[in-house]
Amino acid sequence: MAVKTYLDAIHDAIEEEMRRDENVFLMGEDVGLYGGAFKVTKGLFQEFGPVRVLDTPIAESAIIGVGIGTALQGFRPICEMQFADFISNAFTQIVNNAATFYWRQGVKIPMVIRAPSGGNVHGGPFHSQNPEAWFVHSPGLKVVAPATAYDAKGLLKAAIRDDNVVLYFENKYLYRRIKEDLPEEDFIVEIGRARLARDGEAATIITYSAQVHDAIKVADEIAEEEGKEVAVLDLRSLMPFDKTMILEQVRKTNRILIVHEDHLTGGIGGEISAFITEHAFEYLDAPIMRVAGLDIPVPFSPPLEKHYLPTKEKIKDKLKKLLAY
Repeated sequence: MAVKTYLDAIHDAIEEEMRRDENVFLMGEDVGLYGGAFKVTKGLFQEFGPVRVLDTPIAESAIIGVGIGTALQGFRPICEMQFADFISNAFTQIVNNAATFYWRQGVKIPMVIRAPSGGNVHGGPFHSQNPEAWFVHSPGLKVVAPATAYDAKGLLKAAIRDDNVVLYFENKYLYRRIKEDLPEEDFIVEIGRARLARDGEAATIITYSAQVHDAIKVADEIAEEEGKEVAVLDLRSLMPFDKTMILEQVRKTNRILIVHEDHLTGGIGGEISAFITEHAFEYLDAPIMRVAGLDIPVPFSPPLEKHYLPTKEKIKDKLKKLLAY
């Protein structure tokens, strides 16, 4: 076992998979000699050279286009969007080309798209977005969003080995704040499986990425203050999401709070809420409640950004209302 940060886990997953499979390569803006904007790819250029660690122009559409082309030739590209916000520049390449190739021609596109996302870093509206819902809505794509160092490594390794296009949303706020002991031996985390991060019977908070940590803290506080044990379900995978575990928690706790950093309207929380209402309505003892980012661009000002985000205080307030219903 070795203590690794969330950032270390991502780096190690890339490094190990590039050593394991010579068809795996990395490309993106400043991922080479500079080591990446956040130093996630530090040292990879020196180990693997300019053929397998490619610095690209600032052209996200071109990065994904090259990724599709090389994947068609049998390679396994890892394409980095320096910030998830700019993935929109490659939108048609992802949703109209990469996502549909298998259905149009029966050809697999084994490609990973890394997207550093999330706020709480005072990056403003162009460096703080969480655009995962765009891609959850696009058939042919898989979407994951790890909250822990273990899942950051295991999900990325699974994504690289997957024969489908996988969008990997890594939360910038977690890079150096989250760390844990990771096994030395090889492991993966199965895409499509949620994780019960905290057990409980009074209610369930369904969440993912950075909000998992706030949800656990809130649940611990509620247990200490009110003696009510609240479960926290970490989705990990947003498409496909774990319908079985969601329904198990609805049947067990009968109260659901959905939390995510993405905007409230059109976020994945609405889809999960609809799924529960359609398939397990009779088990609910209270309305499904949600806490999410506001329906505005992410502010640059730290106080305004905090107002925008689904903070621990907001989660706790909504959870108390849910428990009291």
